[in-house]
Amino acid sequence: MSDISTSSIPHVAREHLPKTRIVGYGLGDAGCNIAFQMTGTFLLLFYTDVVGIHPAHASAIFLFVKIWDAFADLFAGRMVDRTMTRWGKFRPFLLWYTVPLLVVNVLCFWIPVDSYATKIVWATVSYAVLGLLYSMVNIPFGSLAGAMSQNPVDRSRLASARMVGSGATILLLSVFLAPRLKQAADLSTTFLITSVAFLVIGAVFFGITFLTSKEVVFREVEKVSFKETLSTIRQNGPLLRLCLSSVFYLTAQSMVAALTIYLANVVLGRYTSGGWVASVSIVITTGAVLYVGPFGPAVTRALGKKRGFIYNCVVAAAGGVLFAVSNSVWHSLVTSLIGLFLVGVGMGLLNTMTWALEADTVEYGEYKTGVRTEGATYAAFSFTRKVGQALGQALGGVALTWAGYTAGQGDQGDGVVTGLAAYGGLIPAAVFVLALIVMAGYPLTEDKFTVIMKSIEANRRLRHEDLRTGAVPAAVETSEDLAGPTASTSHPTTAANTTVPEHDQPRIRIIEDDPGAEAPREDSSETDDPSKGQ
Repeated sequence: MSDISTSSIPHVAREHLPKTRIVGYGLGDAGCNIAFQMTGTFLLLFYTDVVGIHPAHASAIFLFVKIWDAFADLFAGRMVDRTMTRWGKFRPFLLWYTVPLLVVNVLCFWIPVDSYATKIVWATVSYAVLGLLYSMVNIPFGSLAGAMSQNPVDRSRLASARMVGSGATILLLSVFLAPRLKQAADLSTTFLITSVAFLVIGAVFFGITFLTSKEVVFREVEKVSFKETLSTIRQNGPLLRLCLSSVFYLTAQSMVAALTIYLANVVLGRYTSGGWVASVSIVITTGAVLYVGPFGPAVTRALGKKRGFIYNCVVAAAGGVLFAVSNSVWHSLVTSLIGLFLVGVGMGLLNTMTWALEADTVEYGEYKTGVRTEGATYAAFSFTRKVGQALGQALGGVALTWAGYTAGQGDQGDGVVTGLAAYGGLIPAAVFVLALIVMAGYPLTEDKFTVIMKSIEANRRLRHEDLRTGAVPAAVETSEDLAGPTASTSHPTTAANTTVPEHDQPRIRIIEDDPGAEAPREDSSETDDPSKGQ
Protein backbone atom coordinates (compact mmCIF):
# COMPACT_ATOMS: atom_id res chain seq x y z
CA MET A 1 0.00 0.00 0.00
CA SER A 2 1.29 3.45 -0.82
CA ASP A 3 1.89 5.87 2.02
CA ILE A 4 -1.28 7.89 2.61
CA SER A 5 -1.64 11.35 4.04
CA THR A 6 -4.84 13.24 4.68
CA SER A 7 -5.69 16.84 5.29
CA SER A 8 -8.49 19.22 4.72
CA ILE A 9 -9.16 19.32 1.01
CA PRO A 10 -8.67 22.78 -0.45
CA HIS A 11 -11.10 24.22 -2.91
CA VAL A 12 -9.75 24.54 -6.45
CA ALA A 13 -10.47 28.27 -6.76
CA ARG A 14 -7.88 29.41 -4.22
CA GLU A 15 -6.58 32.98 -4.08
CA HIS A 16 -3.80 34.07 -6.39
CA LEU A 17 -0.25 33.30 -5.29
CA PRO A 18 1.64 36.21 -3.67
CA LYS A 19 4.14 37.99 -5.90
CA THR A 20 7.08 36.86 -3.78
CA ARG A 21 6.41 33.24 -4.74
CA ILE A 22 5.95 34.14 -8.41
CA VAL A 23 9.23 36.10 -8.50
CA GLY A 24 11.07 33.46 -6.48
CA TYR A 25 9.94 30.73 -8.85
CA GLY A 26 11.10 32.79 -11.82
CA LEU A 27 14.57 33.14 -10.28
CA GLY A 28 14.74 29.36 -10.07
CA ASP A 29 14.33 29.09 -13.82
CA ALA A 30 17.03 31.73 -14.24
CA GLY A 31 19.31 29.45 -12.22
CA CYS A 32 18.40 26.41 -14.32
CA ASN A 33 19.05 28.32 -17.52
CA ILE A 34 22.54 29.35 -16.47
CA ALA A 35 23.52 25.80 -17.36
CA PHE A 36 20.86 25.13 -20.00
CA GLN A 37 21.14 28.31 -22.07
CA MET A 38 24.88 28.69 -21.76
CA THR A 39 25.48 25.19 -23.06
CA GLY A 40 22.63 25.32 -25.58
CA THR A 41 23.76 28.63 -27.07
CA PHE A 42 27.55 28.60 -26.73
CA LEU A 43 28.81 25.05 -26.13
CA LEU A 44 28.83 24.13 -29.83
CA LEU A 45 30.85 27.27 -30.55
CA PHE A 46 33.19 26.45 -27.65
CA TYR A 47 33.73 22.94 -28.99
CA THR A 48 34.40 24.00 -32.60
CA ASP A 49 36.25 27.32 -32.25
CA VAL A 50 38.01 26.98 -28.87
CA VAL A 51 38.62 23.28 -28.28
CA GLY A 52 38.99 22.44 -31.98
CA ILE A 53 36.44 19.62 -32.15
CA HIS A 54 35.15 18.89 -35.65
CA PRO A 55 31.47 19.95 -36.11
CA ALA A 56 30.44 16.39 -37.00
CA HIS A 57 32.04 15.03 -33.79
CA ALA A 58 30.49 17.84 -31.74
CA SER A 59 27.11 16.98 -33.24
CA ALA A 60 27.57 13.35 -32.19
CA ILE A 61 28.41 14.44 -28.62
CA PHE A 62 25.23 16.52 -28.43
CA LEU A 63 23.09 13.69 -29.77
CA PHE A 64 24.52 11.10 -27.37
CA VAL A 65 24.38 13.34 -24.29
CA LYS A 66 20.85 14.58 -24.92
CA ILE A 67 19.55 11.03 -25.30
CA TRP A 68 21.39 10.20 -22.07
CA ASP A 69 19.70 13.24 -20.51
CA ALA A 70 16.30 11.94 -21.55
CA PHE A 71 16.77 8.74 -19.55
CA ALA A 72 18.26 10.77 -16.70
CA ASP A 73 14.92 12.62 -16.59
CA LEU A 74 13.04 9.34 -16.02
CA PHE A 75 15.46 8.46 -13.21
CA ALA A 76 15.00 11.88 -11.64
CA GLY A 77 11.22 11.59 -11.92
CA ARG A 78 11.23 8.33 -9.99
CA MET A 79 13.49 9.87 -7.35
CA VAL A 80 11.03 12.74 -6.95
CA ASP A 81 7.98 10.49 -6.65
CA ARG A 82 9.74 8.40 -3.98
CA THR A 83 10.79 11.43 -1.92
CA MET A 84 8.97 13.18 0.91
CA THR A 85 10.79 15.30 3.49
CA ARG A 86 10.01 17.97 6.05
CA TRP A 87 10.72 20.52 3.28
CA GLY A 88 8.24 18.83 0.96
CA LYS A 89 8.62 16.61 -2.09
CA PHE A 90 10.33 18.97 -4.56
CA ARG A 91 12.12 21.78 -2.68
CA PRO A 92 14.87 19.56 -1.14
CA PHE A 93 16.35 18.89 -4.57
CA LEU A 94 17.08 22.60 -4.88
CA LEU A 95 19.34 22.26 -1.84
CA TRP A 96 21.02 19.01 -2.76
CA TYR A 97 21.95 19.35 -6.43
CA THR A 98 22.04 22.99 -7.56
CA VAL A 99 25.63 23.83 -6.55
CA PRO A 100 27.05 20.60 -8.08
CA LEU A 101 25.15 21.45 -11.27
CA LEU A 102 26.75 24.89 -11.50
CA VAL A 103 30.23 23.51 -10.73
CA VAL A 104 29.98 20.98 -13.56
CA ASN A 105 28.82 23.77 -15.87
CA VAL A 106 32.24 25.35 -15.27
CA LEU A 107 33.93 22.06 -16.19
CA CYS A 108 32.04 21.95 -19.49
CA PHE A 109 33.72 25.23 -20.50
CA TRP A 110 37.17 24.29 -19.17
CA ILE A 111 38.94 21.46 -21.03
CA PRO A 112 42.61 21.51 -19.91
CA VAL A 113 43.82 18.56 -22.02
CA ASP A 114 45.81 18.42 -25.26
CA SER A 115 45.13 15.25 -27.24
CA TYR A 116 42.09 15.22 -29.50
CA ALA A 117 40.76 11.92 -28.14
CA THR A 118 41.04 13.14 -24.54
CA LYS A 119 39.21 16.33 -25.46
CA ILE A 120 36.35 14.24 -26.86
CA VAL A 121 36.20 12.16 -23.67
CA TRP A 122 36.31 15.22 -21.39
CA ALA A 123 33.64 17.00 -23.41
CA THR A 124 31.36 13.96 -23.44
CA VAL A 125 31.72 13.03 -19.77
CA SER A 126 31.41 16.58 -18.41
CA TYR A 127 28.36 17.29 -20.55
CA ALA A 128 26.75 13.95 -19.56
CA VAL A 129 27.27 14.64 -15.83
CA LEU A 130 25.84 18.12 -16.33
CA GLY A 131 22.78 16.55 -17.95
CA LEU A 132 22.21 14.17 -15.03
CA LEU A 133 22.52 16.94 -12.44
CA TYR A 134 20.30 19.22 -14.53
CA SER A 135 17.61 16.52 -14.45
CA MET A 136 17.94 16.21 -10.66
CA VAL A 137 17.30 19.95 -10.39
CA ASN A 138 14.95 20.75 -13.25
CA ILE A 139 12.50 17.84 -12.83
CA PRO A 140 11.59 18.74 -9.22
CA PHE A 141 11.73 22.46 -10.02
CA GLY A 142 9.31 22.10 -12.91
CA SER A 143 7.06 19.77 -10.90
CA LEU A 144 6.98 22.32 -8.08
CA ALA A 145 4.65 24.59 -10.08
CA GLY A 146 1.90 21.97 -10.03
CA ALA A 147 2.24 21.69 -6.26
CA MET A 148 2.16 25.45 -5.63
CA SER A 149 -1.32 26.06 -7.10
CA GLN A 150 -4.16 24.46 -9.04
CA ASN A 151 -5.54 27.79 -10.20
CA PRO A 152 -5.14 28.07 -14.03
CA VAL A 153 -4.30 31.78 -13.89
CA ASP A 154 -1.72 31.21 -11.15
CA ARG A 155 -0.16 28.45 -13.20
CA SER A 156 0.02 30.73 -16.21
CA ARG A 157 1.69 33.35 -13.99
CA LEU A 158 4.22 30.76 -12.79
CA ALA A 159 4.89 29.68 -16.38
CA SER A 160 5.38 33.31 -17.39
CA ALA A 161 7.68 33.92 -14.43
CA ARG A 162 9.93 31.05 -15.40
CA MET A 163 10.02 32.35 -18.97
CA VAL A 164 11.05 35.78 -17.72
CA GLY A 165 13.70 34.15 -15.52
CA SER A 166 14.97 32.22 -18.51
CA GLY A 167 14.98 35.39 -20.60
CA ALA A 168 16.93 37.27 -17.94
CA THR A 169 19.69 34.68 -18.14
CA ILE A 170 19.74 34.92 -21.93
CA LEU A 171 19.91 38.69 -21.66
CA LEU A 172 22.93 38.48 -19.37
CA LEU A 173 24.63 36.09 -21.79
CA SER A 174 23.84 38.23 -24.83
CA VAL A 175 24.95 41.51 -23.23
CA PHE A 176 28.11 40.37 -21.44
CA LEU A 177 29.29 37.37 -23.45
CA ALA A 178 28.06 37.42 -27.05
CA PRO A 179 29.64 40.77 -28.09
CA ARG A 180 33.06 39.58 -26.92
CA LEU A 181 33.07 36.35 -28.92
CA LYS A 182 33.88 37.90 -32.29
CA GLN A 183 36.89 39.90 -31.18
CA ALA A 184 38.07 38.14 -28.00
CA ALA A 185 41.74 37.16 -28.21
CA ASP A 186 41.31 34.38 -25.62
CA LEU A 187 37.86 32.81 -25.92
CA SER A 188 38.83 30.04 -23.50
CA THR A 189 39.38 32.50 -20.64
CA THR A 190 36.22 34.43 -21.55
CA PHE A 191 34.07 31.30 -21.26
CA LEU A 192 35.76 30.18 -18.03
CA ILE A 193 35.33 33.52 -16.25
CA THR A 194 31.70 33.75 -17.33
CA SER A 195 30.85 30.25 -16.08
CA VAL A 196 32.53 30.88 -12.70
CA ALA A 197 30.62 34.15 -12.26
CA PHE A 198 27.37 32.40 -13.08
CA LEU A 199 28.13 29.73 -10.48
CA VAL A 200 27.84 32.36 -7.74
CA ILE A 201 24.82 34.09 -9.29
CA GLY A 202 22.98 30.80 -9.83
CA ALA A 203 23.52 29.64 -6.25
CA VAL A 204 21.89 32.85 -4.99
CA PHE A 205 18.93 32.44 -7.36
CA PHE A 206 18.26 28.85 -6.30
CA GLY A 207 18.50 29.80 -2.63
CA ILE A 208 15.80 32.45 -3.08
CA THR A 209 13.55 29.95 -4.87
CA PHE A 210 13.88 27.46 -2.03
CA LEU A 211 13.06 30.07 0.61
CA THR A 212 10.04 31.62 -1.16
CA SER A 213 8.29 28.58 -2.63
CA LYS A 214 5.72 26.50 -0.79
CA GLU A 215 4.01 23.21 -1.65
CA VAL A 216 0.31 23.56 -0.88
CA VAL A 217 -1.59 21.21 -3.21
CA PHE A 218 -3.16 18.31 -1.33
CA ARG A 219 -2.07 14.78 -2.29
CA GLU A 220 -3.48 11.52 -1.01
CA VAL A 221 -0.48 9.45 -2.06
CA GLU A 222 2.83 10.95 -0.94
CA LYS A 223 5.17 8.24 -2.19
CA VAL A 224 4.06 6.81 -5.50
CA SER A 225 4.85 3.21 -6.44
CA PHE A 226 6.37 2.32 -9.82
CA LYS A 227 3.16 0.53 -10.76
CA GLU A 228 1.13 3.68 -10.05
CA THR A 229 3.58 5.74 -12.07
CA LEU A 230 3.25 3.54 -15.15
CA SER A 231 -0.54 3.40 -14.80
CA THR A 232 -0.83 7.17 -14.62
CA ILE A 233 1.39 7.84 -17.64
CA ARG A 234 -0.16 5.06 -19.74
CA GLN A 235 -3.68 6.44 -19.30
CA ASN A 236 -2.72 10.08 -19.85
CA GLY A 237 -3.52 10.67 -23.53
CA PRO A 238 -3.19 14.48 -23.37
CA LEU A 239 0.31 14.11 -21.87
CA LEU A 240 1.41 11.77 -24.66
CA ARG A 241 0.18 14.15 -27.36
CA LEU A 242 1.82 17.11 -25.63
CA CYS A 243 5.06 15.15 -25.44
CA LEU A 244 5.05 14.36 -29.16
CA SER A 245 4.29 17.96 -30.09
CA SER A 246 7.08 19.11 -27.79
CA VAL A 247 9.59 16.83 -29.52
CA PHE A 248 9.01 18.77 -32.72
CA TYR A 249 8.89 22.29 -31.35
CA LEU A 250 11.97 21.70 -29.12
CA THR A 251 13.82 20.31 -32.13
CA ALA A 252 13.18 23.55 -33.99
CA GLN A 253 13.88 25.76 -30.98
CA SER A 254 17.13 24.01 -30.07
CA MET A 255 18.37 24.18 -33.65
CA VAL A 256 17.69 27.93 -33.68
CA ALA A 257 19.50 28.37 -30.34
CA ALA A 258 22.53 26.37 -31.50
CA LEU A 259 22.83 28.27 -34.81
CA THR A 260 21.97 31.82 -33.71
CA ILE A 261 25.55 32.88 -33.00
CA TYR A 262 26.63 31.47 -36.39
CA LEU A 263 23.71 33.11 -38.21
CA ALA A 264 24.63 36.43 -36.59
CA ASN A 265 28.37 36.35 -37.20
CA VAL A 266 28.45 34.59 -40.57
CA VAL A 267 25.15 35.45 -42.28
CA LEU A 268 24.22 38.84 -40.82
CA GLY A 269 27.85 39.82 -40.30
CA ARG A 270 28.16 40.60 -44.01
CA TYR A 271 25.74 43.52 -43.56
CA THR A 272 27.57 45.12 -40.62
CA SER A 273 30.95 44.94 -38.93
CA GLY A 274 29.62 45.71 -35.45
CA GLY A 275 29.53 43.08 -32.72
CA TRP A 276 26.04 44.29 -31.75
CA VAL A 277 24.32 42.00 -34.25
CA ALA A 278 25.19 38.90 -32.19
CA SER A 279 23.67 40.37 -29.02
CA VAL A 280 20.54 41.53 -30.85
CA SER A 281 20.10 38.17 -32.56
CA ILE A 282 20.25 36.27 -29.26
CA VAL A 283 17.91 38.71 -27.52
CA ILE A 284 15.23 38.55 -30.23
CA THR A 285 15.35 34.74 -30.59
CA THR A 286 16.15 32.70 -27.48
CA GLY A 287 15.87 35.84 -25.31
CA ALA A 288 12.38 36.68 -26.51
CA VAL A 289 10.88 34.91 -23.49
CA LEU A 290 11.97 37.91 -21.43
CA TYR A 291 9.64 40.36 -23.16
CA VAL A 292 6.88 38.05 -24.44
CA GLY A 293 6.65 35.83 -21.35
CA PRO A 294 4.65 38.38 -19.32
CA PHE A 295 1.99 38.33 -22.05
CA GLY A 296 1.49 34.59 -21.63
CA PRO A 297 -1.45 34.86 -19.19
CA ALA A 298 -3.19 37.41 -21.44
CA VAL A 299 -2.77 35.17 -24.48
CA THR A 300 -4.05 32.22 -22.44
CA ARG A 301 -7.17 34.13 -21.41
CA ALA A 302 -7.80 35.39 -24.96
CA LEU A 303 -7.07 32.25 -26.99
CA GLY A 304 -6.71 29.35 -24.58
CA LYS A 305 -3.49 27.35 -24.25
CA LYS A 306 -4.16 24.99 -27.16
CA ARG A 307 -5.09 27.66 -29.71
CA GLY A 308 -2.30 29.90 -28.44
CA PHE A 309 0.19 27.08 -29.03
CA ILE A 310 -1.05 26.54 -32.58
CA TYR A 311 -1.01 30.23 -33.53
CA ASN A 312 2.50 30.70 -32.20
CA CYS A 313 3.75 27.74 -34.21
CA VAL A 314 2.49 29.64 -37.26
CA VAL A 315 4.30 32.82 -36.17
CA ALA A 316 7.60 31.00 -35.57
CA ALA A 317 7.41 29.12 -38.88
CA ALA A 318 6.65 32.34 -40.77
CA GLY A 319 9.68 33.97 -39.16
CA GLY A 320 11.97 31.16 -40.27
CA VAL A 321 10.77 31.41 -43.85
CA LEU A 322 11.18 35.20 -43.82
CA PHE A 323 14.77 34.89 -42.55
CA ALA A 324 15.70 32.41 -45.29
CA VAL A 325 14.10 34.49 -48.05
CA SER A 326 15.64 37.72 -46.73
CA ASN A 327 19.13 36.29 -47.16
CA SER A 328 18.62 34.61 -50.51
CA VAL A 329 16.33 37.05 -52.39
CA TRP A 330 16.28 40.49 -50.74
CA HIS A 331 19.64 40.41 -48.88
CA SER A 332 18.25 42.69 -46.20
CA LEU A 333 19.48 43.01 -42.64
CA VAL A 334 16.21 44.60 -41.49
CA THR A 335 13.89 41.88 -42.79
CA SER A 336 16.33 39.22 -41.57
CA LEU A 337 16.09 40.60 -38.05
CA ILE A 338 12.30 40.82 -38.35
CA GLY A 339 12.27 37.14 -39.30
CA LEU A 340 14.38 36.22 -36.28
CA PHE A 341 12.13 38.38 -34.10
CA LEU A 342 9.04 36.45 -35.25
CA VAL A 343 10.81 33.17 -34.55
CA GLY A 344 11.67 34.44 -31.07
CA VAL A 345 8.13 35.64 -30.30
CA GLY A 346 6.67 32.32 -31.40
CA MET A 347 9.18 30.32 -29.35
CA GLY A 348 8.77 32.51 -26.26
CA LEU A 349 5.01 32.11 -26.14
CA LEU A 350 5.23 28.42 -27.03
CA ASN A 351 7.39 27.91 -23.94
CA THR A 352 4.83 29.66 -21.75
CA MET A 353 1.94 27.63 -23.17
CA THR A 354 3.84 24.35 -22.87
CA TRP A 355 4.62 24.58 -19.16
CA ALA A 356 1.03 25.52 -18.36
CA LEU A 357 -0.22 22.61 -20.49
CA GLU A 358 2.10 20.19 -18.68
CA ALA A 359 0.71 21.20 -15.29
CA ASP A 360 -2.82 20.52 -16.60
CA THR A 361 -1.87 16.97 -17.59
CA VAL A 362 -0.98 16.25 -13.95
CA GLU A 363 -4.62 16.89 -13.04
CA TYR A 364 -5.79 14.70 -15.90
CA GLY A 365 -3.61 11.88 -14.60
CA GLU A 366 -5.17 12.24 -11.15
CA TYR A 367 -8.62 12.32 -12.71
CA LYS A 368 -7.97 9.02 -14.50
CA THR A 369 -6.23 7.13 -11.68
CA GLY A 370 -6.79 8.96 -8.39
CA VAL A 371 -3.02 9.43 -7.91
CA ARG A 372 -0.94 12.61 -8.39
CA THR A 373 2.43 11.85 -10.01
CA GLU A 374 3.94 15.27 -10.67
CA GLY A 375 7.47 13.91 -10.80
CA ALA A 376 6.75 11.11 -13.26
CA THR A 377 4.50 13.29 -15.42
CA TYR A 378 7.08 16.04 -15.61
CA ALA A 379 9.84 13.48 -16.22
CA ALA A 380 7.94 11.91 -19.13
CA PHE A 381 7.38 15.39 -20.56
CA SER A 382 10.98 16.40 -19.99
CA PHE A 383 12.19 13.10 -21.52
CA THR A 384 10.59 14.00 -24.82
CA ARG A 385 11.84 17.59 -24.54
CA LYS A 386 15.40 16.27 -24.19
CA VAL A 387 14.89 14.12 -27.28
CA GLY A 388 13.82 17.25 -29.15
CA GLN A 389 16.79 19.20 -27.80
CA ALA A 390 19.14 16.40 -28.85
CA LEU A 391 17.73 16.36 -32.36
CA GLY A 392 17.80 20.16 -32.60
CA GLN A 393 21.38 20.59 -31.41
CA ALA A 394 22.52 17.68 -33.58
CA LEU A 395 20.77 19.27 -36.56
CA GLY A 396 22.67 22.47 -35.79
CA GLY A 397 25.97 20.62 -36.18
CA VAL A 398 24.69 18.87 -39.31
CA ALA A 399 23.65 22.21 -40.82
CA LEU A 400 27.16 23.57 -40.26
CA THR A 401 28.62 20.52 -41.99
CA TRP A 402 26.19 20.70 -44.92
CA ALA A 403 26.88 24.40 -45.38
CA GLY A 404 30.65 23.78 -45.37
CA TYR A 405 31.43 25.90 -42.30
CA THR A 406 35.14 25.99 -41.36
CA ALA A 407 35.91 26.82 -37.71
CA GLY A 408 38.14 29.84 -37.19
CA GLN A 409 37.95 31.03 -40.78
CA GLY A 410 36.99 34.70 -41.15
CA ASP A 411 35.40 34.80 -44.61
CA GLN A 412 33.31 31.65 -45.03
CA GLY A 413 32.33 32.32 -48.63
CA ASP A 414 28.98 32.98 -50.32
CA GLY A 415 28.06 29.30 -50.50
CA VAL A 416 28.43 28.85 -46.75
CA VAL A 417 26.46 32.04 -46.04
CA THR A 418 23.60 31.05 -48.33
CA GLY A 419 23.51 27.50 -46.99
CA LEU A 420 23.44 28.57 -43.34
CA ALA A 421 20.64 31.07 -44.03
CA ALA A 422 18.55 28.42 -45.79
CA TYR A 423 19.13 25.61 -43.28
CA GLY A 424 18.80 27.91 -40.26
CA GLY A 425 15.47 29.31 -41.44
CA LEU A 426 13.61 26.64 -43.41
CA ILE A 427 14.35 23.50 -41.38
CA PRO A 428 13.07 24.96 -38.08
CA ALA A 429 10.03 26.38 -39.92
CA ALA A 430 9.10 22.94 -41.22
CA VAL A 431 9.48 21.35 -37.77
CA PHE A 432 7.30 24.05 -36.15
CA VAL A 433 4.56 23.08 -38.62
CA LEU A 434 4.85 19.43 -37.51
CA ALA A 435 4.38 20.52 -33.88
CA LEU A 436 1.27 22.45 -34.93
CA ILE A 437 -0.24 19.40 -36.65
CA VAL A 438 0.22 17.22 -33.57
CA MET A 439 -1.19 19.84 -31.17
CA ALA A 440 -4.30 20.26 -33.32
CA GLY A 441 -5.64 17.03 -31.79
CA TYR A 442 -4.91 17.95 -28.15
CA PRO A 443 -8.15 17.26 -26.20
CA LEU A 444 -7.94 19.42 -23.05
CA THR A 445 -9.61 22.76 -23.59
CA GLU A 446 -10.16 25.20 -20.73
CA ASP A 447 -13.80 24.08 -20.33
CA LYS A 448 -12.83 20.42 -20.12
CA PHE A 449 -10.12 21.22 -17.61
CA THR A 450 -12.74 22.91 -15.40
CA VAL A 451 -14.85 19.73 -15.52
CA ILE A 452 -11.85 17.64 -14.50
CA MET A 453 -11.08 19.88 -11.52
CA LYS A 454 -14.70 19.67 -10.30
CA SER A 455 -14.52 15.88 -10.57
CA ILE A 456 -11.26 15.65 -8.64
CA GLU A 457 -12.58 17.93 -5.89
CA ALA A 458 -15.85 16.02 -5.53
CA ASN A 459 -14.21 12.60 -5.42
CA ARG A 460 -11.62 13.67 -2.89
CA ARG A 461 -14.50 14.72 -0.67
CA LEU A 462 -16.21 11.37 -1.27
CA ARG A 463 -13.18 9.50 -0.04
CA HIS A 464 -12.48 11.75 2.95
CA GLU A 465 -15.62 13.58 4.06
CA ASP A 466 -15.99 11.43 7.19
CA LEU A 467 -12.43 12.06 8.33
CA ARG A 468 -11.35 14.70 10.81
CA THR A 469 -8.55 16.99 9.63
CA GLY A 470 -5.28 15.13 10.08
CA ALA A 471 -6.93 11.74 10.68
CA VAL A 472 -5.52 8.61 9.06
CA PRO A 473 -7.98 6.16 7.45
CA ALA A 474 -7.76 2.44 8.09
CA ALA A 475 -7.79 1.83 4.34
CA VAL A 476 -8.32 3.93 1.27
CA GLU A 477 -8.31 2.43 -2.19
CA THR A 478 -5.62 3.71 -4.50
CA SER A 479 -4.56 2.59 -7.93
CA GLU A 480 -2.18 0.12 -6.26
CA ASP A 481 -5.22 -1.78 -4.95
CA LEU A 482 -7.14 -1.71 -8.24
CA ALA A 483 -6.31 -3.60 -11.42
CA GLY A 484 -5.98 -1.03 -14.17
CA PRO A 485 -8.03 1.78 -12.58
CA THR A 486 -10.11 4.04 -14.78
CA ALA A 487 -12.16 7.13 -14.14
CA SER A 488 -15.28 5.01 -13.64
CA THR A 489 -13.67 2.83 -10.95
CA SER A 490 -11.51 5.24 -9.00
CA HIS A 491 -13.89 8.20 -9.48
CA PRO A 492 -17.45 6.79 -9.51
CA THR A 493 -19.22 10.16 -9.37
CA THR A 494 -17.30 11.89 -12.14
CA ALA A 495 -19.68 13.74 -14.45
CA ALA A 496 -19.78 16.99 -16.37
CA ASN A 497 -22.08 18.54 -13.77
CA THR A 498 -20.26 17.19 -10.73
CA THR A 499 -20.90 18.91 -7.41
CA VAL A 500 -19.74 18.07 -3.94
CA PRO A 501 -22.01 15.15 -2.85
CA GLU A 502 -24.36 15.21 0.09
CA HIS A 503 -24.18 12.58 2.84
CA ASP A 504 -27.21 10.69 1.52
CA GLN A 505 -25.55 10.05 -1.87
CA PRO A 506 -23.56 6.88 -2.67
CA ARG A 507 -19.92 7.11 -1.62
CA ILE A 508 -16.89 4.90 -1.03
CA ARG A 509 -16.95 3.36 2.44
CA ILE A 510 -13.85 3.60 4.63
CA ILE A 511 -12.98 0.17 6.01
CA GLU A 512 -12.56 0.22 9.78
CA ASP A 513 -12.33 -3.39 10.94
CA ASP A 514 -10.45 -5.38 8.32
CA PRO A 515 -7.83 -3.43 6.33
CA GLY A 516 -7.26 -6.44 4.09
CA ALA A 517 -10.89 -6.80 3.06
CA GLU A 518 -12.21 -5.52 -0.21
CA ALA A 519 -14.18 -2.29 0.10
CA PRO A 520 -17.68 -2.54 -1.42
CA ARG A 521 -18.38 0.04 -4.06
CA GLU A 522 -21.67 1.31 -5.35
CA ASP A 523 -22.40 0.90 -9.03
CA SER A 524 -22.06 4.11 -10.96
CA SER A 525 -23.17 5.39 -14.28
CA GLU A 526 -20.84 5.66 -17.23
CA THR A 527 -18.11 8.25 -16.67
CA ASP A 528 -18.08 11.32 -18.83
CA ASP A 529 -14.41 11.50 -19.88
CA PRO A 530 -13.56 15.11 -20.74
CA SER A 531 -10.62 13.95 -22.87
CA LYS A 532 -13.05 12.67 -25.52
CA GLY A 533 -14.48 14.90 -28.14
CA GLN A 534 -14.00 18.56 -28.79
